[in-house]
Amino acid sequence: MTTDLKSEGFSKEDPVMDEINKEDIGRVEEGGLSDPNHVELQRALKARHITMIAIGGAVGTGLIIGTGEALAKAGPGSILIAYAWVGFIVYLVMCALGEMAAWLPLPSGFTGYAVRFADPALGFTIGWTYWFKYIILSPNQLTAGALVISYWIPTEKVNAGVWITIFLVLIVCINYFGVKFFGEFEFWLSSFKVVVVIGIILLSFILMLGGGPDHDRKGFRYWKNPGAFNTYIKEGDAGRFLAFWSTMVSATFAYLGTELVGVTVGEAQNPRRTIPRAIKLTFYRILFFYVLSVLLVGTLVPYNDKKLAFAVGANSSAAASPFVVAIELSGIPVLTHIINACILLFVFSAANSDLYIATRTIYGLAREGKAPKIFARTDRRGVPVYALGICSLIALLAYMNVSSDSRTVFKYFVNLVTIFGLLTWVSILITHICFVRARKAQNVPVQSLAYVAPLGAAGSYGALAFCVLIVFTKNFDVFTHNPKWGNFDYKNFITAYLGIPLYIMLFFGYKFAKGTKAVDPLTADLWTGKDEIDREEAAYLAQKDAEMEQHAQSHWIYQKFVSWLF
Repeated sequence: MTTDLKSEGFSKEDPVMDEINKEDIGRVEEGGLSDPNHVELQRALKARHITMIAIGGAVGTGLIIGTGEALAKAGPGSILIAYAWVGFIVYLVMCALGEMAAWLPLPSGFTGYAVRFADPALGFTIGWTYWFKYIILSPNQLTAGALVISYWIPTEKVNAGVWITIFLVLIVCINYFGVKFFGEFEFWLSSFKVVVVIGIILLSFILMLGGGPDHDRKGFRYWKNPGAFNTYIKEGDAGRFLAFWSTMVSATFAYLGTELVGVTVGEAQNPRRTIPRAIKLTFYRILFFYVLSVLLVGTLVPYNDKKLAFAVGANSSAAASPFVVAIELSGIPVLTHIINACILLFVFSAANSDLYIATRTIYGLAREGKAPKIFARTDRRGVPVYALGICSLIALLAYMNVSSDSRTVFKYFVNLVTIFGLLTWVSILITHICFVRARKAQNVPVQSLAYVAPLGAAGSYGALAFCVLIVFTKNFDVFTHNPKWGNFDYKNFITAYLGIPLYIMLFFGYKFAKGTKAVDPLTADLWTGKDEIDREEAAYLAQKDAEMEQHAQSHWIYQKFVSWLF
């Protein structure tokens, strides 16, 4: 089905239509209008899809593998504090995004919110920044998958390019088959992630209490010897603080991707209910999956264990995971292969969702006229095929990592992903602050919002200050003098901070080119397209009410005893 002005919430009498620039034929900045030949995305993602995609974005290799490097560098006390604090910051970012998404679910996600509530230049900048992040993540995950397989089959026997090709073909097909198939596939993969992580947590708890083959009741022994806090770069208190701060950065990288729920709003059924629900439960998932995990692993593995040294290497696989080290120390050797297989599925799921998000991001930019309009074209099933094609081509960068020397490139990719992810968080928080100002200036009652951020604008200000601090200090060790590294690590410096000047150039370049101005809170567009969403919501709820009457008993059992987990 094609779209027209009415389907997007506009009418001839709508005052917004008078403000459309003649150069923007068939388009407006907030993504409300589209090309006449354009086919809309389909709202085929159900509540369970959205909530499990939220989990998939928050649980991955950063938790299973990344904690190894963090533990070796800083010690169990530091990682517990860092993961808990950064988890709270992530929750504030999600709350900020949830308040805007529940008010007006835009297909363009948080790029559309930035255009409407903050500045069109910020919308342009955040859109391209987020796309840069995910087009780098896709080849990064493909390479990681090949590295995990090398745990069983060395690259000397089978070239890594073979595995990269297989993974790439599979994820392109999954994304091409439509969002309904993608949502179902990710639902089951993310469900598997949840089961694996819960199993690892339970196993870690049993091992801590002496339930392993060695029957060694470890408790908090390693918090006393070698200690809860390691030193990094320097000795003494200064070294312990630097170790802690470096772990804060590692924790930030582990949480990147949690905000991907904001990209799914355009294809979510009843987004005003599913999005807030996914975000509310984010707090408990962070507490359970991350904080509890790092607490337990810190009791099982001393930070000076020699096996953890491999976690810092470039060729990391299951052996880099502190959970695997804990299993080996307890005398359970076979489980290493099982965990490695689980990690492979984690990486595959991440590569799949990363390609999806990259596709929808460039699609949203094209709808707003900030990217070639061909990327806004979709097929009859609502799949943006041209956007998928360009993102798939860029994913071929993974073949740069076929040679063993290219593992250094893998590390640089991680640097770039982290800075782009942090700048995305910064932009979301700025947009939310502007949104709160706009609704207060226009006297929009809080009661009319489907979801309200618990700490409001104050929470966003606090999270913004912390994120900006991390942006400028994320790779502080490149400035430290170390005889092994030389005086200045310029390669890591470039990849670590390249995103900052790029972000500034995108913002001011668009601002000067288009002559945009910051949005006045009194005139910020809070309403365009809202009527259509209200009608969709009413129709969806009516349909669900009818279904609930037929399956009242089974629905009650699901809500009471099952749905809280997912």
